[in-house]
Amino acid sequence: MPDQLESAAGADKLGWQAQKSASTRNLIVESAISCFVELGYARTTTTVISDKAGLSRGAMLHHFPSKLDIVRAAVEHLHGKRLRAFRRAMTMSPGADADRVMLGVQAFWNHVRHPMFVAFFELSVAARTDPELAGILRPTQEAFEREWYRTAKEVFPEWEGRQDQFDIALDLSRYVMEGMAISFLTHQESGREKRVLEYLAAKLHELRGA
Repeated sequence: MPDQLESAAGADKLGWQAQKSASTRNLIVESAISCFVELGYARTTTTVISDKAGLSRGAMLHHFPSKLDIVRAAVEHLHGKRLRAFRRAMTMSPGADADRVMLGVQAFWNHVRHPMFVAFFELSVAARTDPELAGILRPTQEAFEREWYRTAKEVFPEWEGRQDQFDIALDLSRYVMEGMAISFLTHQESGREKRVLEYLAAKLHELRGA
């Protein structure tokens, strides 16, 4: 019986240590993402991340030996959160009289205005001249684009049989809204996005009816 009690206590301790380690890793990753958004990739160092997380640099390096290791974990974490948020936004049930196209436009606009998109954009810009970062980022970007396309096809079955128009509608929506979101990172002219989104929705209606 004592051996069984000692074994159970040891298992509980190991379980608690694993939970604590996972919690610390998550704290570091979330802190890194916040730093990417607030400071940019170039100014985000391991020291800055450890300060943001409230950990010693040594404690942080115990979990992630380098900045690149943190970036890899942050990209995977961001990718998962971004996909879940996108699915939720795109699959919300509209009312019977709702303009489904406009709701889709608004859902994607909310998505690209979220700090998660800002973090991905910041990493994408840095990856242009950083092959290691590009190698980490590219697979998750491609996976998101596949999911974005698959989800859109499920949400808008009325486009069935209009493949060319559907593809143009998705590209138009993405490039307009991502471009506008990036523009708003440096300046925002209040109210102007509303008329652009309404105009975009009108053009999508035209494409669907073509």
